[in-house]
Amino acid sequence: MKNNTLRKKPRYRGVFYLGVVTLLLSACGSSEQGMEELEDSVEDTKAEEPSHVEPLSEYKPVPPASYEGEKKRDLFQAPPTSSDGEQMRDFMDRMEPFMDRMTPQAPASIAPSPDALAGLRPPSEPTNRENYAHFDDNPVKRVREHPVSTFSIDVDTGAYTNVRRMLNYGRLPQHDAVRVEEMINYFSYDYPLPSSLDPPFKVTTEIAPTPWNQQTHLLHVGIKGYEIPKEKLPPANLVFLVDVSGSMSSPNKLGLLKSALKLLSKQLTAKDKVSLVVYAGASGLVLEPTPGNQSGTIIAALNRLSAGGSTHGSAGIQLAYAVAEQAFIKGGINRVLLATDGDFNVGTVNFEALKNIIEAKRKSGISLTTLGFGTGNYNDHLMEQLADAGNGNYAYIDNFNEAQKVLVDEMSSTLNTIAKDVKIQIEFNPAVVAEYRLIGYENRMLKREDFSNDKVDAGEIGAGHTVTALYEIALVGSGGERLEKLRYGDNKTVHEGRGSNELAFLRLRYKAPDGDTSKLLEWAILRQAIIETVGKTSERFRFSAAVAAFGQQLRGGKYLARFSYDDILSLARGARGEDPYGYRAELIKLVNLAKSLSSE
Repeated sequence: MKNNTLRKKPRYRGVFYLGVVTLLLSACGSSEQGMEELEDSVEDTKAEEPSHVEPLSEYKPVPPASYEGEKKRDLFQAPPTSSDGEQMRDFMDRMEPFMDRMTPQAPASIAPSPDALAGLRPPSEPTNRENYAHFDDNPVKRVREHPVSTFSIDVDTGAYTNVRRMLNYGRLPQHDAVRVEEMINYFSYDYPLPSSLDPPFKVTTEIAPTPWNQQTHLLHVGIKGYEIPKEKLPPANLVFLVDVSGSMSSPNKLGLLKSALKLLSKQLTAKDKVSLVVYAGASGLVLEPTPGNQSGTIIAALNRLSAGGSTHGSAGIQLAYAVAEQAFIKGGINRVLLATDGDFNVGTVNFEALKNIIEAKRKSGISLTTLGFGTGNYNDHLMEQLADAGNGNYAYIDNFNEAQKVLVDEMSSTLNTIAKDVKIQIEFNPAVVAEYRLIGYENRMLKREDFSNDKVDAGEIGAGHTVTALYEIALVGSGGERLEKLRYGDNKTVHEGRGSNELAFLRLRYKAPDGDTSKLLEWAILRQAIIETVGKTSERFRFSAAVAAFGQQLRGGKYLARFSYDDILSLARGARGEDPYGYRAELIKLVNLAKSLSSE
């Protein structure tokens, strides 16, 4: 019926046809152009990098393509103006066979399917190939069966900033991208400072009811590293290892990376050395070891970097270590800073092989820090594991402010290790504690016997670093136990000798940065230290609990019962305290974002 109506009103038919034709021509031109650009980008990534990059030639941008689509458009002349009636009628007559097949609803029916559009996405919208290692939350454990909990400390913060990036892009993170301990440790807490480097840190504990379960308690363990002012840092031998492969071409990758390293270079002095190694299809030395006060030379070298080619990560790592060995500073900071999206696709891509390379170099006194950039193909799992193998730390840099935080504000912590192979072991008293679970640190768990074995690697603490660990514990007779009682379990009363007033016993082992033998520190955690209500606890206790709840909620909230995003917001707002850089205010905004996204 509608078609008949249209035929009775030629003037409307002409307008309708003209609009459809214009739409079709526009679509043809844009799709052809998109395909040309896609083909150009594919050809660019196939280009091999030279085996030696120094001296680095000026990188030239790819010239815009001369699209064949422009020539094809010439075959379709624009319809003439209404004053040229004869030509208009002739044009409409020639288009009639095509138009008759279409109804007014036809534009929706000829729209390409989502699957068809997926292959035409522009390069700035990469397919999601991000890689995260799967892990399950630490389980609840019965103290009578497993009285001892042992783990390696972790000062990485990459998971928090990566989660922040996803939320800011309008999507909830996948569960495996959320490592709760890295979210907690992104924030600094006002722990008491150690008075000297012997020992190089101070331990603080606090116990109070769990905000999300009033029948259990939260044991907060905080470690504060000795702070060394920037001017008293030992000389540094830094090798910037930069991924310039095709996958790094977007502004939030190589562009942000260069800006971040420029920030760091401006903090260095004449006693420091900086080298620049790049890798793509092959690796190359762009800047030989250069005094740190020659920031102009260093920045000029960074400015000349451009992306293209496949990713031969292992070759770059080997060259970077060779350069670091050549410029080695005895008694100084010797570190490779790997800046990449982790998308290795040429050479050694097996993690164990890369890990073996890095661990062998670690023993010679050269550590590895990984700085992650980008989206779409980001390899979080590889970046975290390489930093662990290299006795270094892992940070994800999603914006310029984060680069400032990691490489300027926290430069001492990022670069200068004050203790290595730091392990924590807590033995719970079964007369007082029935159950416990460690929140986070799932991929840092150690066997009980590993604690005293100095051959087992563990985490490092940098100058001024804070490390926080939280245990949710159920006291005996509290009603907060989650596990069923054993039918044939040991119901005998535990001997109430010297440990009757002790809730737990904390042990900590660490090595000096250049040492091979660990030192042992011990503290008793007393039952009378329990604080009656959450409201009477410190701001650091409440804010860390809010971050822990947020991380657990993003992972599915298995142990949070009915503790909601609104409850998390209330807890975080009440414990915000002093916030000179706005990091805590930002967390509150992210919780609001997650709340909104969860309700969609």
